Amino acid sequence: IGHGAVLTTEGALLTLRARYPGSDLAYTGVTLVAVTGGTTKLVPPGVLVEGATEVLLLTRVHRHTGELDTVAESRALRDLLPVTPSAAPHQAPHAAPHSSPYSSSYDDLLARHLAQHRTAYDRVTLDLAADPAERALPGSELLARPHGTALLERLFAAGRYHLLSASGLFPPRLTGLWTGDWNTAWSGAFTTNANLNLQTASAAAAALPEVTEAHAALVHRQLPHWRDNAREIFGTRGAVAPSHTDGESGHTYHFSREYPLHLWTAGADWLLRPLVDHDETYGTRDPRTTAALDEVALFYEDFLTRTDDAGHLVVVPSYSPENRPANASWGTLNAAMDLSAARHALLTAADRRPEHADRRRALAGRLPPHRINADGALAEWAWPGLTDTYDHRHLSHLYAVWPLDEINPYDTPDLAEAAHRALELRGAENDSAHGHLHHALVAARLGDGARVAHALGRVLDGDYFHASLMSAHYPHRDVYNADAAHGLPAVLIDMLVQSTPGRLVLLPALPDSCPRGELRGVRTRFGASLDLTWAPDGSASAVLRPHRGHRVELRTPSGAEPLDLVAGEDRVLSFRTR
Repeated sequence: IGHGAVLTTEGALLTLRARYPGSDLAYTGVTLVAVTGGTTKLVPPGVLVEGATEVLLLTRVHRHTGELDTVAESRALRDLLPVTPSAAPHQAPHAAPHSSPYSSSYDDLLARHLAQHRTAYDRVTLDLAADPAERALPGSELLARPHGTALLERLFAAGRYHLLSASGLFPPRLTGLWTGDWNTAWSGAFTTNANLNLQTASAAAAALPEVTEAHAALVHRQLPHWRDNAREIFGTRGAVAPSHTDGESGHTYHFSREYPLHLWTAGADWLLRPLVDHDETYGTRDPRTTAALDEVALFYEDFLTRTDDAGHLVVVPSYSPENRPANASWGTLNAAMDLSAARHALLTAADRRPEHADRRRALAGRLPPHRINADGALAEWAWPGLTDTYDHRHLSHLYAVWPLDEINPYDTPDLAEAAHRALELRGAENDSAHGHLHHALVAARLGDGARVAHALGRVLDGDYFHASLMSAHYPHRDVYNADAAHGLPAVLIDMLVQSTPGRLVLLPALPDSCPRGELRGVRTRFGASLDLTWAPDGSASAVLRPHRGHRVELRTPSGAEPLDLVAGEDRVLSFRTR
């Protein structure tokens, strides 16, 4: 690690460089300190500014090999600032009274970005009728009022802001775009078996295609490595995704007895699911997604070769992240997530590639059904005799409920009841934020508003959020982590609106703590935008703006009915919340 500070005609320049061990690769942060008034002097390793009326820091971080031209970087940062006409551009850099010859108005710089970025933030808004006085409070004070709707409104807006800010070349890492520490948790990488999808869960419904594009960039860039994983570990065609990645490599490197992440075969389907949601929402079929799904189906065609005594296929080896049966080792058979992923991948690929449809549908039909255990709960492992371990932060076995909709209260009520029982029995283990929010998302799909409120309450009461409204992994702001901040908007949307290509569910899990509200601009997976309002007297209404014609099943607390939508024709709905 190296650092430096110099005074230039543009202002003070601070640099911090870190090299990767045993590599020419490094990243350098360059900060231009634009000062209005006062004096600036070098105080190694930094600068001291005294008596200034304004100090503006402009920072750019570059990842590079070799040396970075920091002088050129300072000029690029300087060019962001408009010249002050009265300033003296030839001012000596060593002068004690040092004021930049450039305007350093933060408002001027912000104004350049508003036109480009406001649109994304305003596509979807949530109004929970919070007290205007509470809405005016800074975030740090709202956090001291965890039961107020003003905090939920603010976290919804902040979560979308943080999520979009952290999505560009890649989707958010475990720590978002940031680190939160000099020694970043989990190496600042991606854990794909839960966290990444939870953080980006709101992208389709909350109208943030930019987030999905970043997610797609990670997937498609690493797809050649996923092919290597399938070939080298399992001896098959197709693709297998890793549980953990630094963003550069998609190869599987995590081989251990306690965390045999190399045995997880559901990852490719899990990571492609958000791209399928995006296609359904916008009425397109990205050919890259279709090609990737085809490769996942190829893997299952080669991998699913063993059968049990009843003729059902057996997923072996099988792994449920990051849990194990109470009476067996980590590597098992027929993990519920693996069954759901294989079934979904084969059927989705069959839908997109008709020439292979019959073969893949037949293979999916040979997979065993989910098992209900002696507690009446959906078993985490469908193989008879494997005993569930309930106190765990992951809910991988409920993949069929969220986000797949393979199990839901309307089409599969018995399995939905068993999934709900599994949710009731699930402990919080170490209180990881992602566990609570995953719990809330599953509860919302099962129509349990009280359980959604309880899971949200665990996070809001647990002191997970910093004053910036970025979050932590554990209570009391322990270990900087973006799961709660980025995942919370998805929970708030899912408790109010859920959709599939053929169904719309309004207010499926409305907590009693939100008696009045308005959600505007949310997108559905059948190609319509939606505005929703509800009131304490039990009245509710929605306006659907379909972009393509479609017949869907409408479900509200009042009942179910078919709904015919015509592209370009708004549809106004009225119903009761109870």
